[in-house]
Amino acid sequence: MPRHKNYFPHGVIPAVILPFHDDLSVDEANFRKHLRDVTSAEGLSAITINAHSTEVASCTFEEQKRVLDIAGSEIGDTVPLVNGIWADGSLEAARLARMATEGGASALLVFPPAPFTLQQSPEMALAHFKRIADATDLPIIVFQYPLATGQGYPSATLERLFDEVPNIRAIKDWTQTVPHHESQIRALQGRARPINVLSTNSAWLLSSLVLGCNGLLSGSGSVIADLQARLFRAVKANDLAEARRLNDRIYPTARVFYADPFVDMHNRMKEALVLLGKLPRAVVRPPLVKISDAEIARIRSALIEAGLLETRTELGRSAA
Repeated sequence: MPRHKNYFPHGVIPAVILPFHDDLSVDEANFRKHLRDVTSAEGLSAITINAHSTEVASCTFEEQKRVLDIAGSEIGDTVPLVNGIWADGSLEAARLARMATEGGASALLVFPPAPFTLQQSPEMALAHFKRIADATDLPIIVFQYPLATGQGYPSATLERLFDEVPNIRAIKDWTQTVPHHESQIRALQGRARPINVLSTNSAWLLSSLVLGCNGLLSGSGSVIADLQARLFRAVKANDLAEARRLNDRIYPTARVFYADPFVDMHNRMKEALVLLGKLPRAVVRPPLVKISDAEIARIRSALIEAGLLETRTELGRSAA
């Protein structure tokens, strides 16, 4: 049963990372430490596990269940857990949904099935989500990819999903053009049964939030949850000066995390956590590979620019 009943996806929801040992097994002790660290930030609505940021595509069903069990025992009583549903087939997606429901998750984040062009078949999209909804009564967050990827859902398909699958309560919106993003926010949050738009445009988060998103769901929250929560509060309070000040601190991290190749974003976040002294190592599972020393140096510079890491000179002074 969910620990936080009637959770409605909204607000600031960091997606945490998953540490590994050098032998690629899950580092449970440092995962627990990471969970405590992220959730120490004030003003979070939930956290997300078993998602892109936890390298879910490289994790077995049993590992995903263990990740949920650890998160539940470590922080589940204090903050709701959003569990990702990453599966190419609908039967496996429903199995994961049942596991997450029984394991105490409060909401599900459903990724699009990679091999199928559901963009071209609303019936397939509906069948997929209905299969998941039949397996759980938890609220569902639809992960909306950019249409250019071939895995985003056209507006007409989204409307049918919202009308026919009442579990769907929010959308994690990766719409990459401002006019489309804004129109989606206005349309979905203005429905008779509102669908909350959670921004995942972390590379331009301030711009996205001022359009009116009712939340954000971001892997970079594994590193900067506090800054994201403060930015969200500032935008909601219409404090543009404070929002811009916070965005000036967030921008250097976004610049390095979301550089090309985009697929290394969470790899870079792990390296940032090592530089900040919050993880002992930045091991990733194949096919991801460790990034270069030059890129790690750029991440270090960005953390210093963001005021998150002291320079070596300052560190020397403090030690003296």
